[in-house]
Amino acid sequence: MEPLSTSSFAAFMKFYGMVIVTTLAIALVATVVLMMRMPRSGQEWVTGLICTVVSSLAGGSFIIIKWGLHEWVTDVWGMIALGGFFFVCGLPGWALVRWVFNFIEQREGKSLLDIFREFKEEWKK
Repeated sequence: MEPLSTSSFAAFMKFYGMVIVTTLAIALVATVVLMMRMPRSGQEWVTGLICTVVSSLAGGSFIIIKWGLHEWVTDVWGMIALGGFFFVCGLPGWALVRWVFNFIEQREGKSLLDIFREFKEEWKK
């Protein structure tokens, strides 16, 4: 248990700080991604938002777990650094999904066999 001399702001930051930093990082990365690559439709906007949030959370969490950065949560500057990981991991999320959907859209109507043949021809080059 912490001593009672801890200020209410410090206690607040220790309890809710990482939630605030993570939410802020995800909101900022979603804003950056959706503003830089303006969605063409409402569906694309929602897809971009979902993919950015998921890649941000999954990538940032992976980095924190993989390198054992849990103790950074005890410091405000550590929480800000962890928020940076969430931000950076969210940047490629929407781009990857957009590339995959563009690839699928270009090959709409082709059979799976035709797509495998296309890969085989490209692989030989």
